[in-house]
Amino acid sequence: MSDLPDDLNPATLLVHGGTRRSQFEETSEAIYLTSGFVYGSAEAAEAAFVNDGSRFVYSRFRNPTVAMFEDRLAQYEGYPRCFATASGMAAVHAAVFGLLKAGDRLVASRALFGSCLYIVSDLAKRFGIESVIIDGTKNEEWEKALSVPTNLVFLETPSNPCLEVVDLEHVVPLAHKAGAKVVVDNVFATPVLQKPKKYGVDVVVYSATKHIDGQGRCLGGAILCDDEVAATLAPFLRHTGPALSPFNAWTLLKGLETLELRVKAQSASALKVATFLEGHPAVERVLYAGLESHPQHALLKRQMKAGSNLICLHIKPVNGDAKQAAFTVLNNLRIAKISNNLGDSKTLATHPATTTHQRLSVEEKAILGIGPGTIRVSVGLEDADDIIVDFKRGLDMLVG
Repeated sequence: MSDLPDDLNPATLLVHGGTRRSQFEETSEAIYLTSGFVYGSAEAAEAAFVNDGSRFVYSRFRNPTVAMFEDRLAQYEGYPRCFATASGMAAVHAAVFGLLKAGDRLVASRALFGSCLYIVSDLAKRFGIESVIIDGTKNEEWEKALSVPTNLVFLETPSNPCLEVVDLEHVVPLAHKAGAKVVVDNVFATPVLQKPKKYGVDVVVYSATKHIDGQGRCLGGAILCDDEVAATLAPFLRHTGPALSPFNAWTLLKGLETLELRVKAQSASALKVATFLEGHPAVERVLYAGLESHPQHALLKRQMKAGSNLICLHIKPVNGDAKQAAFTVLNNLRIAKISNNLGDSKTLATHPATTTHQRLSVEEKAILGIGPGTIRVSVGLEDADDIIVDFKRGLDMLVG
């Protein structure tokens, strides 16, 4: 392990935290692309399987490169433990099903990524878990749902794609009083802009595929928690095998080094882009955490350091057809790319109603604020003025 001072600033931890150098003293972290490890004797192998887990025995359990990524992210986030997974959804699945059993009760906010909603509603019920889905923006619904014993609370804030916000300062104490652990999907806010641990959140999950990698190169996920939760999750993860590959872990380590720089720059550009979009006559509404027009702007300012790089906009229908109007904007982009990913160095845009949330009914989409004219934009590292011109092209076509 690296011999670092104890009082380093977060940005420094993103570069140096968790480093394990081999006997060759390499500058860049080593990729231990191996499935297993060897022992000097049968006795050493026996000891490795009965000790405290510090010895690497099999990469499905632990791997040196993966451990570097886990340790670095844990140090930055402020949790004692981190488990890396093969994808963000593997992290969500493990966090939910590793902590629940048949007969338990789960309360979740309704504004979730489509696959997360499937896990906490459809899949949970299939395994005998009571699932209560509420409007996470309404504190009174949390109060009612958590007035009875509960085992787990799951939410994302801000939400995908319409940027609804849950008041963590209000909800977390209610959950703990009800006996529940709180799991927060912090992908949209990133660990740079929002620290759920500050509010007593028990578990934080990430799709590291998004901002942590930040360059569209690989899949990955992460679960951050305290030692008590880790003791419960560890056997589940060990035996179900959602392991992150060493190569992906190394790629994500490189992503962490520039995470703060990227997120801060993207957030600044997103505010500029959102301000332009809000003033365009073809746009019905813009939802962006950094705009005062966001209905929960005051809460966002209290809970996040900046508005992030995610924008949700609703295009006005043309001749009664909002979907075609949104498609016109998307099809005339030349710099931004149509993609259902986010957090990339490239600006990406998608039509949630037909992609990320397409499995939901029209009524379910409407409840979440997703309409035929909704576009989600993930602002990248290009010059903000170029992105504005790129979106203006298609928007201007809608107003003649």
